[in-house]
Formats: sequence, structure tokens, C-alpha cells
Amino acid sequence: MLALFVVVTTGAVVRLTASGLGCDNWPRCGSTPFPEKGGHALIEFGNRVIAFGSIVLTLVVWLAARRVAAVPTWLRRVTLAVWLGTVAQIPLGGVTVIFDLHPLLVMSHFLLALVVLAGAVVVAVEAWSLDAGRAGPVGPVWWRGVALVGLPVCLALVVTGAVSSASGPHSGGQDIRRLGLGIVDTVYVHVRVAAVFGIGFLVFASWLVRHRREARGVVVAGAILLALLVGQMVLGEVQYRSHLPWGLVLVHVMLAASVWSTTVAIVYAVWRPPAPLVSTAARSQ
Repeated sequence: MLALFVVVTTGAVVRLTASGLGCDNWPRCGSTPFPEKGGHALIEFGNRVIAFGSIVLTLVVWLAARRVAAVPTWLRRVTLAVWLGTVAQIPLGGVTVIFDLHPLLVMSHFLLALVVLAGAVVVAVEAWSLDAGRAGPVGPVWWRGVALVGLPVCLALVVTGAVSSASGPHSGGQDIRRLGLGIVDTVYVHVRVAAVFGIGFLVFASWLVRHRREARGVVVAGAILLALLVGQMVLGEVQYRSHLPWGLVLVHVMLAASVWSTTVAIVYAVWRPPAPLVSTAARSQ
């Protein structure tokens, strides 16, 4: 899971430093398999190396899941999907380079990474349950439903953020292709989606705080998500008003991936919580 998060981060570094064509002869780097010079080529090649490492790790997880009898069939399929999704980044990255980093392809590259990251989160939480035991679902069905609805809203939040990033000026270079949409309009939509997600989170958190003794671990995860959301909102405002310096945009992307993965973990945990996340009394109900 951490390796896939690093892939998302290094991919953002490639885009924000305008290094996407640093190795122009994909899958080679220029005339050789390795970069012959520094700068953009090294950044692009470094991302490829990290991506290859994540492919190896997800393959190992899938093979290990096949050998553990306690792992259910559906979870083995998820580990396979995570590996295949990671492998799929290779041809998608090649197509993206061939089409000179078209913004829609760049966004698809990023969004596929987030989907794969979500699968890895599910595998990690389920593996924890297999090791430490599983408790019953947390809270009433309506409350868990609110959490479940939060997933597509969070995905919409990330997508509208990617659209905003692909519009207007880019901090990584002057000649990078843009979507051609107005930055003010895309940010307007992104902020409204953020408001919807925030309101839903407050509804979710209000019940959780009142019943915090039943699921202390979920409370901690919720507090982490709240801190991430507040930091993301402050950073988003600062970067917008400071004309998108690439360092701030990079942190914004990292926080977006953190918000997404934490949301997936919380939603999954309230439906299928590992035993350590809930109280002893709640486990016995």
C-alpha cells in the first residue's frame, strides 16, 4: 500500500516538473534503457523504477494470498486486480507519452493509481482482520450507508481536483498541454464537491463522536481524516492565491491521495472492522 502511495507521489513529481517526456522513446530512455543525463530524464526514469518495484510487490502479495488457506477467494481476486491494475500503468504510461502527455490521459494515469491504491487499502484492512479477528459492523445501517455514499463523493472530489489541476496555468512548465477549461469554473465545481463531502463527513462524525466508546479505532481514523481535510482546504486556498507553486501542488496531490485512502479504509472498517478497532462490549453484541 505504501509503495503504491509513493508511485502516486512520484508520478505527481514527474508531471509538476514537466518531466513526462524526459525519456521520450518509451519504454527506453532516449537511445538506451537508462538515462544518459540528469534532470527530467532522471525524474521520469526514477518514477519508472519505483513503479516496477510496486509491480513486484503487488505480485508477491497476490502469490502469497494464493498460498494462505484463510484468505477468501474474493480477496485473492482483489489482490490479483491490484497487481493487474499496477501492470496496466505501463502501457497507459506509454500511450500517454506517445500522445505528448494529453491531459485526459495524464488524469486517467492518476485515477487508475488511486483505484489500485483503494484496492490495496482493502487488502491491508482485510489482512489485519484475518490476523487479529473481525468484529461485527459498526453502528446502524443508515450511518454505514452515509459512509458508503462518501466513497463516490470522495472520488468526485479527487476527479474535480484533477480537472482543476489540468486547467489554467501549470506550475511545471509553460508548454504543457491543458484542458482548455476555465480555472475559475473548475475550481468552483471542485469547491462545491468538497462542501458536499465535508457535510457528509460531519453527519458521519456526529454519530461517531456520540458513540466513540464503541469504536475508538474508527474515531482515531476519523480524526486523522478530519486533520487531512482541514490541511487540504487551507493548502488549496494558499496554492490558488499564490499562483500554484509546484511544491504546494505536490503536497496537495499527496494529501488528496491520503484523504482518498483514509476514506476507503474508514468506509471498509465500519462494515467489516478488524476487532482491535471496536470495544470488547461491541464485539460481543
